[in-house]
Amino acid sequence: MTGTTVTPAAPAVPRQRSDGIDTDLVADLIGQLLVALGEDPQREGLAETPKRVAAWWRDFLSPGSAPAATCFTESHLAGQLIVVGGMSVWSLCEHHMIPMNLQVAAGYLAEGEVVGLSKFGRVAQHFAGRLQVQERFTREVAEHLAGVIGREDVAVAVRGTHLCMSMRGVRMEGARTTTVHTGGRFKTDPVLSQQFLTVASGQ
Repeated sequence: MTGTTVTPAAPAVPRQRSDGIDTDLVADLIGQLLVALGEDPQREGLAETPKRVAAWWRDFLSPGSAPAATCFTESHLAGQLIVVGGMSVWSLCEHHMIPMNLQVAAGYLAEGEVVGLSKFGRVAQHFAGRLQVQERFTREVAEHLAGVIGREDVAVAVRGTHLCMSMRGVRMEGARTTTVHTGGRFKTDPVLSQQFLTVASGQ
């Protein structure tokens, strides 16, 4: 009996990555998807689409490290409720990879210092720039802000519009999902918690 020698295949050479995203492979896969959908990826209008989609994935899923927060001393402040609302960020539902819009309001109790306001929006954008679920996003923003102020006295409310519910499945365009994460005094003081929710819903 004649034996057969099998030569092991050479390991695949990894493609060039940008910020952890294999943009060349993503573009190839988008081209394959277009073919599977009955499209011609070489036709006018679609020729550059795979590259554009790959570039978007690279930018969206590469938010970098969480932004450092700047705090300013305000020694006369003690227990003042500060709520930053009106923050709107886009994320991607990890169950269907379809966009969701998240309206965010975050509150904390100032004790001798205040947090730079622009950082709230940057923190929300940071945790939104990944495959997410709204419930985890709400907790992550709250936990990060608690680390910034050094206390658990933080509350975050998020109202989400999920296209995975609006444009697929039941297709209910008016459906909204609300999540709230409270810590410290916001969890133990019902009056403070209600005050936050009233201000957050008004924004």
